[in-house]
Amino acid sequence: MAELMFLLLCFIAVTALAINRAPMWLWAVAAVVATYAWISGVFDDSGAAPEFGLLSLLACIPALIAILMAIPAVRRKILVEPAFGIVKKILPKVSDTEQEALDAGTIGFDAELFSGHPDWEKLRAVPAIVLTAEERAFLDGPTDELCRMIDDWKIRFNDKDIPDEIWKFVGRHGFLGMLISKEHGGLGFSAQAQSLILGKIASRSPDVCTIVMVPNSLGPGELIEKYGTDQQKHHYLPRLAKGLDIPCFSLTGPTSGSDAATMRDIGTVVRGTHQGTETLGIRLSWDKRYITLGPKATLVGLAFRLFDPEKLIGDKADVGITLALIPADHPGVNIGRRHLPSGSAFPNGPNWGKDVFIPMEWVIGGQKMAGHGWRMLMECLAAGRAISLPSSATAAAKAMLRFTTAYTRIRKQFGLPIARMEGIEEPLGRMVETAYVNEAARGVTAAMVARGEKPSVISALMKYQTTERMRRTVNDAMDIHGGRAICDGPTNYIQAAYQAVPVGITVEGANILTRTLITFAQGALRSHPYLYKEVKAVQDMDTKRGLEAFEAAFLGHIGFTVGNIFGALFHNLTAGRFAHVPEKSYGTAEWYRQLSRSSRNFAVVADLTVALLGGGLKVKQKLTGRLADALSELYMLSCVLKRYEDDGKPAADQVIVAMAAQNGLYRFQVALRGTIENFPVMWARILMRALVYPLGGHYHPAPDQLAHEVVRIACEPGEVRDRLTRFMFVSRDVNDPTGILEVTLEKVIAAAPAEKKLDRAVRDGIVKRYHGIDWIGDAVSAKVISESEGALLREVEALTARVIAVDHFDPAEVRPNFMTVGHNMRAVQSAAE
Repeated sequence: MAELMFLLLCFIAVTALAINRAPMWLWAVAAVVATYAWISGVFDDSGAAPEFGLLSLLACIPALIAILMAIPAVRRKILVEPAFGIVKKILPKVSDTEQEALDAGTIGFDAELFSGHPDWEKLRAVPAIVLTAEERAFLDGPTDELCRMIDDWKIRFNDKDIPDEIWKFVGRHGFLGMLISKEHGGLGFSAQAQSLILGKIASRSPDVCTIVMVPNSLGPGELIEKYGTDQQKHHYLPRLAKGLDIPCFSLTGPTSGSDAATMRDIGTVVRGTHQGTETLGIRLSWDKRYITLGPKATLVGLAFRLFDPEKLIGDKADVGITLALIPADHPGVNIGRRHLPSGSAFPNGPNWGKDVFIPMEWVIGGQKMAGHGWRMLMECLAAGRAISLPSSATAAAKAMLRFTTAYTRIRKQFGLPIARMEGIEEPLGRMVETAYVNEAARGVTAAMVARGEKPSVISALMKYQTTERMRRTVNDAMDIHGGRAICDGPTNYIQAAYQAVPVGITVEGANILTRTLITFAQGALRSHPYLYKEVKAVQDMDTKRGLEAFEAAFLGHIGFTVGNIFGALFHNLTAGRFAHVPEKSYGTAEWYRQLSRSSRNFAVVADLTVALLGGGLKVKQKLTGRLADALSELYMLSCVLKRYEDDGKPAADQVIVAMAAQNGLYRFQVALRGTIENFPVMWARILMRALVYPLGGHYHPAPDQLAHEVVRIACEPGEVRDRLTRFMFVSRDVNDPTGILEVTLEKVIAAAPAEKKLDRAVRDGIVKRYHGIDWIGDAVSAKVISESEGALLREVEALTARVIAVDHFDPAEVRPNFMTVGHNMRAVQSAAE
């Protein structure tokens, strides 16, 4: 019994030392004390005199090792230097493009999640959603006005183009220059304002949102603002801000989609003639496709690989990826043809050129920035990817929820609103969760960017997570609406989002790529507290300096790993009851505990994965994809808790937070468990399983009853529904396809008591409800309802008929569009042949 007590005390001591990441000398002291206690017989209850035998000798070994490791010179010689040599030998060389991607952006709250011990006060320090008076006025004024101008059916079906009046409006009001500083003629809005403005437009029309989004995302405007010469800034930025120039940015080509290193678009530094004067410049040949705004652009941003065989601008023949600005009407530029991405109406198409000469001054930033294009792109993308797609995807999720909650409350089957049917309740619950979670993460991430962060890892997970969740929400809305959503027409408010879904999934880093190759693989290096320091140390050309840096990082890494191993086991055995909880977390304390516990588990699995697979991570994309999912769930649930607190912890939202937390933790568990069960190293798989799930899986999806409560409050007009769909455009015009939903919903709620009386009379046989019979009039005559109630029910009946109506056309109305498209396609095919 005494021996068991001794072992238990040793385990507690080791766990405490590990979790608190005690210094090596303290480990040595503890080992000596434990060894002395064992040898001296302190825990021997037999009463016999202690003997120094083989077991006693073996018990001295841990203490001896701990003492040696506590001596810096010895530790370096027998541990650090061999490890340094091994890592230096096996570590694959990081390519220039990979290095620039790693160096781009900043580390944010993602590092806290990778640490296994997140500091929640750092998350709380991120500002809540704040707009200036000017930004608020723009959101409520010109943005609303633009939304009212939009005729979605005309844009995406009749014209398949953005009307000139909308182009003029967005140019006149500065929509195209939101990120351009006031100094250069732009609005100079914050990232938060840009996100909300784009989202409101997206809730009305994905196509119109796109023409505003692109100039305010990765493209000439941002690149010139950050890297351009003074001449480029003074000439182009005011024109871009006012819409006098329409920009596009040409990056993707037939052979270089996700893999920019294979770019075949090249430029060669030569001397040539420009406007009659001999000048130093670049002869370009390129072939680009999928270029948004390309067919409409007057200014083409171009990425290409620059070569300088005669070394006219430096001592390197291969200068690297370079960015330039080329007027669309410059001789040799071929532009104007269009793709039709999922039937969307925003302009998108190819452009190309062969042996086009441009002066060196057209390089963004001038000659000194030649070869720095990839770094420029990655730095801009680190911030831009956190704004554009997350804002539009979140808006789509909120819009689908608002439209669908109204429709399901209005639409009846089997004598009751379909929102009350469990089969409908299930997808509605998912939609509520997505709208709340996406908006929470969007708001927090935009606030990070607004205060100057460039969260490369967070922006990657935000892009793929918000668009994937948006896809699921749009599909749920389609399923619930059924034929009402399938049949397209002027009153269909689902199809525009449905058509645009694949575009959001694909652009700015296709989701498959972003999930499996960027989020975790890049995050493991950038967000891990020690890994990137170790990599940089072993690649240092100065071996002595590199060894010193490696020693600090490597020893820290050991303490980090051991601490998380014991911390994970402890918190999983105690169900997270002792995990860190921030102050003033009433109502959210349990979710903070479970997030802290899950962060420990993630840190252990992520650390072992990187340590054991190393460079092989690139080909273990199923594992990295699951780890990206796990990291995403931790981040998005953290944002949910912050949103709930920033909103003032409204009591009605507690059930929504609870549902989001339970489902998020369960998805985290599925992702992490999938990683463990498929880990290729058997002993590590067994160890991770024992550490993370010593008592089995501990999370479960939210129960049906919780989802029932959430859907009930989401389908009623009021503060919860408005909060779930905040910042989107809401019409109350009965002649608008979505406005009539709002008006009808309110009327349906008001008419509910009269509707119940009428339904009872029908069941009792007092009133017959068939076509050709005035059942409302009969109910009034039979004194079932009053005349005022009858008038209200007639109004509701007329409005409901319009809500559930499906568009239909004379064949002549739709045939010409298809004939024209077919004719043009044949013309292109004939030209190609």
